[in-house]
Amino acid sequence: MGKRRRARELAMQVLFASDFGLDDRHDAFELITENFRSDEDESVIAFSKQLVFGTYPKIKHLDRFIARASKNWRVKRMSCVDRSILRLATFEILFMGDIPPKVSIDEAVEMGKKFGGENSANFINGVLDNIYNIYNSAQSAQDSKCILDDDE
Repeated sequence: MGKRRRARELAMQVLFASDFGLDDRHDAFELITENFRSDEDESVIAFSKQLVFGTYPKIKHLDRFIARASKNWRVKRMSCVDRSILRLATFEILFMGDIPPKVSIDEAVEMGKKFGGENSANFINGVLDNIYNIYNSAQSAQDSKCILDDDE
């Protein structure tokens, strides 16, 4: 398995844990990396940390964006696994310009196959495809931020 995929999996597990009461991102990150890694390369931990600490402060914004892209689905009604994967991939698409959005989508779909339910991969793919199309139609990264912030 690639280092970035492993880092994404660790980050998704931290986000998943936060849905179950581990509110402190530092504690959640330490708990997951201590218990679910096997002598990971430091680059795996560093990328995972970048994803977690980038996603955490933007969760409310990401959830609104996900809600707009997932027709007829409320974010709170999604499975915790799907929600965590969607948050992570949406963060990558919107805020990590060095990662091609199609890579983020493909990685999220693979995590859905591995960790999610029977229909998770298809659901994740559909939502992220909508997010990608919304993002692509935006004039610039600033337009994407406006889409996220317009409900505040």
